[in-house]
Amino acid sequence: MKEKTKALHKSVAPYTTANNKKSYIQLANTLLPLILLWGLSYASLQVSVWLTVLFSIIGAGFVVRTFIIFHDCTHGSFFHNKRKNDFIGTVTGIITLFPYEKWKREHAIHHASSSNLDKRGIGDIWIMTIDEYVEASKWQRFCYRFYRNPLVMFGLGPLYLMLVANRINRSDARPKEKRNTYITNIAILLLYSLMIYFMGWKAFLLVEGVMMYVAAALGIWLFYIQHTFEDSYFEEDSEWHYVKAAVEGSSYYELPRWLQWLTGNIGFHHVHHLAPRIPNYHLEEAHNTTPPLHQATTINLWMSLDSLKYRLYDPKNMQFVRFRDVKALLRKKSTLVKYEKMKQEKLS
Repeated sequence: MKEKTKALHKSVAPYTTANNKKSYIQLANTLLPLILLWGLSYASLQVSVWLTVLFSIIGAGFVVRTFIIFHDCTHGSFFHNKRKNDFIGTVTGIITLFPYEKWKREHAIHHASSSNLDKRGIGDIWIMTIDEYVEASKWQRFCYRFYRNPLVMFGLGPLYLMLVANRINRSDARPKEKRNTYITNIAILLLYSLMIYFMGWKAFLLVEGVMMYVAAALGIWLFYIQHTFEDSYFEEDSEWHYVKAAVEGSSYYELPRWLQWLTGNIGFHHVHHLAPRIPNYHLEEAHNTTPPLHQATTINLWMSLDSLKYRLYDPKNMQFVRFRDVKALLRKKSTLVKYEKMKQEKLS
């Protein structure tokens, strides 16, 4: 396994070097259209509200693409220079409403613990195993079902992410991380105050509100779908392996070319998890030229919708299952609890 791991890392190593020219081009073909769509969204309010919403939804796609640039900066892969990565990362973080240093640390933890059953809880989506769900209290099961409901995850999730999770520091945050979060929040407050002052709050909600909400929902979807598929790899810490987690625990989300471009090749998620220092514009080439990476689970748009039914992980069979698949276990537990109560009553 060690030899295979070294060989796989060596095969993708040539793609881990940033190309500054490509990075600047990507900044231009992402931020300029985004600014244009912002302008068109506000201008179209004089014509039709529906046209405004349309422009805002299209703009949301470019917000997602801006987030991919932010994401690469957190990995230090977008530019050669750390200061450039930090500066562009902070600016794109303000645009996308993500504090750079905070997300950088949480996302690094995600990469170091992805698919590790013993290290869940930071930078990932809440996943319970079958046994954990069966042993949980009714209240805990209710909270989990509520959280995993698509209407909550993709409906309320964006609001929680934008207004709460990204606005506060973790209790163990270091001074640098705290300062960056404060700077990001102040910059967002000033920027949005100016937009509301000059455009009005109704226009602001129609343009910025719709654009950021849709972008956040799309972002949650991409993150969810690329780690939640039927035979996704999860393992206890003693058996967990980084390369297996990358190639078998992350999917290749095969998207139409225009969506692949708009989402910054993030569909090649297995490649990204294998080597986070590969810039987004090199991911496809790294995948195409590395045969072992072709073994990653491939899902398309239609198949990805099917993944919404998978809610719990079954470690024994190494696959996701539905809530209804554990009904028999819940009934068995309920029967045992009733039996124990009756037994206790007889003894007393």
